[in-house]
Amino acid sequence: MPTPTLLFVHGALVRDGDWWWSRTADLLRQRTGIESRAVALPSCGETDGGGGDLADDAAALRRALDGTTSAIVVGHSYGGTVIAEAGPHPAVRHLLLVSSYLPEVGSTQGSIMSTEPDPVTIRPDDSGRIVLDGYDVASFGARFLQDADEATQQAAWERTTAQDLRAFGTPTSAAGWSGVDSTAIVCTEDRSTTVGLQRLHAARATRTVELPTGHHPFITRPDLVVEQIEAVLAQANWA
Repeated sequence: MPTPTLLFVHGALVRDGDWWWSRTADLLRQRTGIESRAVALPSCGETDGGGGDLADDAAALRRALDGTTSAIVVGHSYGGTVIAEAGPHPAVRHLLLVSSYLPEVGSTQGSIMSTEPDPVTIRPDDSGRIVLDGYDVASFGARFLQDADEATQQAAWERTTAQDLRAFGTPTSAAGWSGVDSTAIVCTEDRSTTVGLQRLHAARATRTVELPTGHHPFITRPDLVVEQIEAVLAQANWA
């Protein structure tokens, strides 16, 4: 079995996935030798086209997978919906979903979030995109990264971005998580996504782990995330 590549699919309304994943990437490389990289999402304006919907984000993930022979794919929040839409791929050996979703075919990101009692507030901008509404660095940090220091909260705030509205309204046409070995991480101190919604989706994964962190454990507790990846690697079918 070749050493797997790890692909990170970040959440909604942010950019620069390599930054979000970097603390875990560094520790993972140090402890296992595995290289990581983030998938650039068109809907977040990270590609030359300047925009795209859920299908475009899924196509970007599939192109990244086409360049690998063995991969672990990590989806954070909206990233799990991207993984679902990407459908099955022969390179994928394991999925790690972090405070994320394993949506059934026909679901939209908007419908998944619509059941939350205190949803993250968003608003449209003037170009058919959506942005966070009513947040500043302090309120953003308190909701999404309460377990990080102020400097990290500031750096994260600077990486929020507008996102194509279609990413939230496009129904999924595939369930790329189905039939794939997977681990769902439920973040029990998450102030962005309720534990109940996380557990609902985590029940569809092969196994579930609960961690006492906020929404971004790969930033605040990279050691705990790397432990889960090491557990995957230790499975007999990876030998």
